[in-house]
Amino acid sequence: MVSDVSVHQLLLCPTGALHISPLAATCDRDDGQALAAGPEFSLVIPTYNEADNLHPLLQRLTAHLDLAMAGHYELILVDDDSPDLTWQRALELTPLYPHLRVVRRQGERGLSSAVIRGWQVARGAWLGVIDGDLQHPPEVLLQLLGAMQAGADLAVASRHVQGGGVSAWSLPRRLLSRGAQALGLLILPGVVGRVSDPMSGYFMLQRRAIAGPLLNPKGYKILLEVLGKGQIDTITEVGYVFQERQEGNSKVTWQQYFDYLHHLLRLRSGGRLSQVHRRFPLGRFCRFALVGLSGVVVDMVMLYLLHGYLGWGLTRSKLVAAELAIFNNFIWNDAWTFADVTLRQRGWSARCKRWLKFNLICLAGLGLNIVLLNGFYNLVFNHQWPYLANLIAIALVTLWNFWLNLKLSWRVTQT
Repeated sequence: MVSDVSVHQLLLCPTGALHISPLAATCDRDDGQALAAGPEFSLVIPTYNEADNLHPLLQRLTAHLDLAMAGHYELILVDDDSPDLTWQRALELTPLYPHLRVVRRQGERGLSSAVIRGWQVARGAWLGVIDGDLQHPPEVLLQLLGAMQAGADLAVASRHVQGGGVSAWSLPRRLLSRGAQALGLLILPGVVGRVSDPMSGYFMLQRRAIAGPLLNPKGYKILLEVLGKGQIDTITEVGYVFQERQEGNSKVTWQQYFDYLHHLLRLRSGGRLSQVHRRFPLGRFCRFALVGLSGVVVDMVMLYLLHGYLGWGLTRSKLVAAELAIFNNFIWNDAWTFADVTLRQRGWSARCKRWLKFNLICLAGLGLNIVLLNGFYNLVFNHQWPYLANLIAIALVTLWNFWLNLKLSWRVTQT
């Protein structure tokens, strides 16, 4: 049992609108006292049924933070009134971890809003979030803190940059994750495309970058709200390997994917998005289009050689010619269109990954081309002007291929 004295150490959970004050909170407690003015960094840990993970997580967090900034940080655990009494377990641990502050949230649910409630009681100029299930390795905190000390507005731990990855995800889960990101790029490219891992739940940011605007997150993807509404210029990404859960049960359900889609659409239609509209990279697109024209030449020449000269069947000849054209386009794009990115992603492993992504995107574009061609020819032009329909389809698919390759194959996130 937790004593009445310990219970009074709970921080009052904020209510009302979800917005962050530009000034640090005073962190009123249940006993009416106010905590002393604050540390430099406030790290929020949103929890629900994480009692078994709590002690090892706090051990690792404090070991690294004490090394980097002893006495200048606080840990704010925001628990959604867990049935396993995570908040109570946290209070029991406060004598061991004096930097730990605990919020028991009743009447509200959801990871994103829990993070914001934690930031509302935070006293630091830097705000952060980390999961309470040890899937985010605490060791990466030091690199994120280094980025903040170097002046970044936002430092994101990413699974999709050098040094990042996932430990033991199944192929379907990997495809779902990447598919969700591709969908986000189509719906909200100016937000989702700013980082390589927009669904990361492990990051830090300057308080001033998010202070002011009314926040309205949905689901688990709080970073989307930060990117969509924050005043963020400089972003640094740090690679990390997403770990498998050791204790407790995963909270990822199909509902989270629907919430993600809903959040994207709400941000899309929610008026002005701060600092997310970037000038279209016209020069890079022109190089991409010229490379595409060279691919057309390769396709036509190889089709003639295989079908007209060697006598192969038309379908087989076209498939081989198309794949050779895609390979040609990849070589030139890697060496010319995206040369600046290629220099930062050296090695055969990185090149093979880019090639695989490029190939899949182009093959998907081929299918999209067929759909658009038939749509324009049959529905728009009433079975007339097939070549005009094909030209429009090619132009749209070129934009499709360029944008997805820009954001997935050759990531050019703002760092």
